[in-house]
Amino acid sequence: MNILVTGGAGYIGSHAVKELLASGHATVTFDDLSQGRREAVTGGVFVEGDITDRGALKRCFREHAIDAVMHFAGKIAVGESVRDPLIYYHVNVTGSLALLEVMLEFGVRRLVFSSSAAVYGEPREEAITEDHPLAPASPYGRGKAFVESILADADAAFGLRYASLRYFNAAGADPGGKLGEAHDPETHLVPLVLRAALCEQDTSARVDIFGTDYPTPDGTCIRDYIHVTDLARAHVLAVEKLAAGAPSAVYNLGNGKGYSVREVIDTARRVTGVAIRENAAARRPGDVAVLVASSRKAVRELGWKPGFDRLEDIVATAWQWHQSRGM
Repeated sequence: MNILVTGGAGYIGSHAVKELLASGHATVTFDDLSQGRREAVTGGVFVEGDITDRGALKRCFREHAIDAVMHFAGKIAVGESVRDPLIYYHVNVTGSLALLEVMLEFGVRRLVFSSSAAVYGEPREEAITEDHPLAPASPYGRGKAFVESILADADAAFGLRYASLRYFNAAGADPGGKLGEAHDPETHLVPLVLRAALCEQDTSARVDIFGTDYPTPDGTCIRDYIHVTDLARAHVLAVEKLAAGAPSAVYNLGNGKGYSVREVIDTARRVTGVAIRENAAARRPGDVAVLVASSRKAVRELGWKPGFDRLEDIVATAWQWHQSRGM
């Protein structure tokens, strides 16, 4: 297939492009480079464009025979979405709507959507399943949930089939060393911890722990970390399943294990051999105490199985990549 990857120059999108190419598919990456990096696109066609620009999207579809779409383009920081919700709704919701309208205009009716565990809010069960009630605690999460509703309506009205992948905390780097996580500004825990490790000679370098009074064993947030390559492979399996005629579906993607912020920092200390300094800070708006996935449905229906199920291995791939960049 020839697959359009919106946001394909970003962290997860670039790994998905790499996996698609390795699986024999052709790719067209559509990215405005506001958060992605051109050098992260390892092959295929690259088109620079804004996801909210219908004209740019139409030109892309007109010039390339698109069979299916993977949609990663959007803004990703929960805390920022609370501070500036309108830009999140504009890019993440309006941009998704523009994409869907252009897809239907050009007769493309298969989409893999990059959703998030943020749609769930505070969990009501230990390992969240796909039928858990949706109660997002941030504009970022509400935007993802709203796009999922739009997709369901588009399926019912127009036969646009989709797989919505609700993943938990993406982490790690390409084991081959070509790709890794480099947001600007960086807001994700693992790269922030590893950045502090690389700056060990700087006594002011510290990792902020946003909230130490959560109702968890050590007072810090607990998250389920999933390797970015495992996420990318799930996207490939999902688009191939849609191509084979599967109906629309929603899947959680995680390892089913929760680690607190302090446990992640301790893991990074073991992996790097550096005494990483930490600093207690105020909670960030929009954060919930615990998010851990049940991914049994993805394992059963997609044939997906994470290859990196140990936090140490996930952090080690990221550390290798960050060391090679010397950031």
